Amino acid sequence: MNELTLDDIRALFQQHGINEKITHIRQLSGTTEGLVLKLDAERGESYILKFETPGEIRTVERLLRAYERSPLLPKVLFTAEDGSYFAYTFMEGTTHFNRGAKKDWMARLTKELLNRYEECEQEAPWGRIGYGPRRTWKEFNVFGIEEARIHLNGTLPQEDYEDVLSAAERLFEHDAGQGRKYLLHGDTGVHNFVYREEALVGVIDPSPMVGPILYDFLYAFCSSPDDLNIETLMNAYEQLEPGTADRSRLIEETLIQLYCRTGLSVKHHPHDLAGYLEAWTYWKTLYRR
Repeated sequence: MNELTLDDIRALFQQHGINEKITHIRQLSGTTEGLVLKLDAERGESYILKFETPGEIRTVERLLRAYERSPLLPKVLFTAEDGSYFAYTFMEGTTHFNRGAKKDWMARLTKELLNRYEECEQEAPWGRIGYGPRRTWKEFNVFGIEEARIHLNGTLPQEDYEDVLSAAERLFEHDAGQGRKYLLHGDTGVHNFVYREEALVGVIDPSPMVGPILYDFLYAFCSSPDDLNIETLMNAYEQLEPGTADRSRLIEETLIQLYCRTGLSVKHHPHDLAGYLEAWTYWKTLYRR
């Protein structure tokens, strides 16, 4: 792709009926394979312009439009007719850091995003939309557990893997037991949460998928090693409107999610590993009572 100039960007905005004078362009780095530009406008607003494969753009756009009433998600400005790019509002703040207490940001995430989730087509396959769909919810979870086992080789014992796998095979044996299927953000972790003044103000970079709401809820809870205790979990879960799991199931599903998250820590965030191993001992004790 040829380098875009300010004139190119301004013309693109006008093409979509937006009279906004863009004054600065900066390319952002990230995990995406496409091109991501941060655009600053004369009146002080900032936007993201993203070029990606049409399938990826359409999937993310679908999620952002489905939940456009959530104050935590960016707002779509326009999308290319061929799905090759789209623009959305930039959310100012920091990720990972200065996030305040988990009980506070989990409460806001639950009330202002998770409780707004909508059911999707019940015949849709479980898992990531567009790649890696799974025939069953158990298959999706077992795949994640097996991946974590590889990363955790030498860090956690084999019996821990066997406990987690056994719990997943029992809990996820029947799809009907998971409840209705929902369109999920799919990557609800602190690395995708925008914080300002120690408060959660945004959730970015969806990886849309189909699954139970509890998946995004527990993914968020386990996405940082701080405050991984039963009190914080239950306090947040009481605010989840479609929540129907009992305490025992919550403990088991947290154990599964925590095992997978600890595996990701070994691979991507080794500085968090000590905190996750401490939390692992705590949750394993709760599970085995």
